[in-house]
Amino acid sequence: MTEPTAAPSVAKAELHVHLEAGAAPELVRRNAVRYGVDVSRLFDDEGRYLWTDFSSFLVAYDLAASVFRTPEDFAEVAEVYQRQAAAAGSIYTEFFVSPDFGARSGLGYRAYLEGIVEGLRRAEAATGIVGRVIPLIERHYGPERGVEAARAAVNNLVPEVVGFGMAGEERLHAPHEFAAAFEIAAEAGLPLTCHAGEWCSWEGVAATLDAIPVKRIGHGVRAVENADLVRRIAEEGIHLEVCPVSNVTLGVYRDYADHPLPALRAAGVRHSLNTDDPPFFWTSVGHEYRVARDAFGLTDAELAAVTRTAIEDSFCDAATKARLLARLPV
Repeated sequence: MTEPTAAPSVAKAELHVHLEAGAAPELVRRNAVRYGVDVSRLFDDEGRYLWTDFSSFLVAYDLAASVFRTPEDFAEVAEVYQRQAAAAGSIYTEFFVSPDFGARSGLGYRAYLEGIVEGLRRAEAATGIVGRVIPLIERHYGPERGVEAARAAVNNLVPEVVGFGMAGEERLHAPHEFAAAFEIAAEAGLPLTCHAGEWCSWEGVAATLDAIPVKRIGHGVRAVENADLVRRIAEEGIHLEVCPVSNVTLGVYRDYADHPLPALRAAGVRHSLNTDDPPFFWTSVGHEYRVARDAFGLTDAELAAVTRTAIEDSFCDAATKARLLARLPV
């Protein structure tokens, strides 16, 4: 087997990673012993997460997440992820977190959030990497739960909470059904993002843009199926949080040659490079930049420009954004 080439040395940033799905396998194994959870079927012989299709991925995700139960557990997930990302040259991460998951974990959202924030602060103090949080709706639970998630988000604002979004099963519920939830978040000053255009076609992206005043779309790659929509995205400056390794690993696209990132770039669409659920897809922020270079042909200068765009379109406050941009080469 050919050894992978080194990741590009440019500074990196990502705007789309789900916190629990960023849990390092070694943390999951250690906590499983602590809590007496059998995770033997969760890993392959090399110690990597094991799944075969989207349904088994969801089962693996839920099992891994079940071994994080205290604020310190979640602090460790955040801190370990950030330290590893910083070692790969990343300077900024925005994590998706779920008020619903906080409740399901038995902690409640506030304690769950406090643990995550503590981990982000420890990692920043140790390495300089900045971490921020975007609470989101789990779409498959429906609009009423979406309103509850929005209320939880705005009632528990800390400096690290910088936006609001929606993830979950795209094929359930039309975007307009969540307009009330997004309005609660927007009125509280939280900029908006929403997953669309991953599993469902371009119509889902268009419907999201029509129903919700988002600044970014999570994934959004299926927009390429409609040239008018791509032009709209480019003209309106909508940022696509693109996750190439996730898209290929999950089978949204057969391989990188089929992936639309080059076409979206050629159309002038603003975008970032992101890991989504990194250890489950055997990726990292460094690997995403490596794929962009080796599979899509981006130069170091173009990769640096992607990072600049990510920081410019991040949801952090203006002072933090200026501080991050000052760390990039002119």
